[in-house]
Amino acid sequence: MTETPAASAGSNEPTDAPLENELPEQMQVRRAKRKQLLDSDREAYPVTVPVTHTLSQVRTEWGHLETGEETQDAVGVAGRVVFVRNTGKLAFATLQAGDGTRLQAMLSLAEVGAEQLADWKSLVDLGDHVFIDGRVISSRRGELSVMASRWQMASKALRPLPILHKELSEEQRVRRRYVDLIVRDEARQMVMNRAAMVRAIRGVLETHEFIEVETPILQPVHGGANAKPFHTHLNAMDLPMTLRIALELYLKRAVVGGIDRVFEIGRIFRNEGIDSTHSPEFTMLEAYLAYGDQRSMADLTKEMILAAADAIGSRQIETPRGEIDLNAEWEWLPFYRGLSNTLGVAVTVTTPAEELTALAKQHEVDINPGWDGEKIAMELFSELVEPTLLQPTFVCEYPASAQPLARPHRTEPGLIEAWDLIIDGTERGTAFSELVDPEIQRQRLTEQSLKAAGGDAEAMQLDEDFLQALEYAAPPMGGLGLGLDRVMMLLSGSGIRETILFPFVKPEA
Repeated sequence: MTETPAASAGSNEPTDAPLENELPEQMQVRRAKRKQLLDSDREAYPVTVPVTHTLSQVRTEWGHLETGEETQDAVGVAGRVVFVRNTGKLAFATLQAGDGTRLQAMLSLAEVGAEQLADWKSLVDLGDHVFIDGRVISSRRGELSVMASRWQMASKALRPLPILHKELSEEQRVRRRYVDLIVRDEARQMVMNRAAMVRAIRGVLETHEFIEVETPILQPVHGGANAKPFHTHLNAMDLPMTLRIALELYLKRAVVGGIDRVFEIGRIFRNEGIDSTHSPEFTMLEAYLAYGDQRSMADLTKEMILAAADAIGSRQIETPRGEIDLNAEWEWLPFYRGLSNTLGVAVTVTTPAEELTALAKQHEVDINPGWDGEKIAMELFSELVEPTLLQPTFVCEYPASAQPLARPHRTEPGLIEAWDLIIDGTERGTAFSELVDPEIQRQRLTEQSLKAAGGDAEAMQLDEDFLQALEYAAPPMGGLGLGLDRVMMLLSGSGIRETILFPFVKPEA
């Protein structure tokens, strides 16, 4: 039969009232039903119910039944009521499981008796969890069903669901994700797809014998990226602390200690802007490979993204700007070559800041008057070149100041061995041939700390313990960071708030 939502909260008509404007009387009716259950010594929220089969198992085991056929096999199933239709001697309901599987339940006067049927009609609303005990049949319309011999409330919903065929607004989806998951198949599928993506990426790393570890979230010194940290305080030791802005420095310590292939998938916290590609907390994968370099990390990154695409969709991704083909060649684009091609004039790492300032003005790119040439060049690239890169592109050979933790380029003075992977105009990951010379690293971090002292909120602090670790000799290594939220955004065509199960939202006034 056609599944359309029925009235909720005892009303004879459906409601499409927004979540923010739930009618008080609807909740009052549902609370009264809860009280009616309790007053009659029945449970509105039992500890458990005797489930014998999931809805999916019923469909798998008895999906072959022909129209009108029935079996004497008894099952106990439970699910959320997402459709109800009551007639004189019959009642129909559609139950929904957490995986989205749906199954019809039927209650007849002949099977459950007058009292149970009347109770069903008066007590059950959309959104309730119910338990049905009965035999499996295929209805006259060919709908696989459980014909109830008895039913029980498993959990009474006190708030009405929005009408199921109406879309929630984006704000409602994010703010009340639990409702979004109930009524929208796409929301549940996003959770399943993200889990499949992470499994695929983790599987690639495990195939290459990487070891997964966990590193501190609370840190006395923030580092590993140019970003603003969240500050907190450790009362037990009276110490200022920050939430980590990267996984890098502790994973490198592990490599120093002999964990030659190491990775972590963890939550990162940056006290910065919130928009369609940025969240104050997000999930990062970082991996480090002893005796690797930026090229070996590029190969690994490509393998992981292809595995993720295979796990949840296709290697051909449709976007408003055209199709992305992950099977095509992943280009390597030197930073200054790409910038020169876009500007129409040759620029290099030695181009004076004055010339770059003039080019920024010509192309209407806002810059800070105090920036040096490398910073101006990076801003020009970010504004003018990155948005044009639709296909997978490893932007490489950055100026040295772009990544203080990257190794100087082996053949190009003033540049570093580092890349950013740009797909559809957005950075998806980054990697370096890692800097392991403790003296050069100390110099770089000292420069960063001076910037921090001068008011640069994104500059790194000098981490003396990390520098001491390098002095025990870190092997040559490659390192990569992959933003898992941004990979999911790419593969699903969604914004960052859709891909994070419970993203941060500003509290309601």
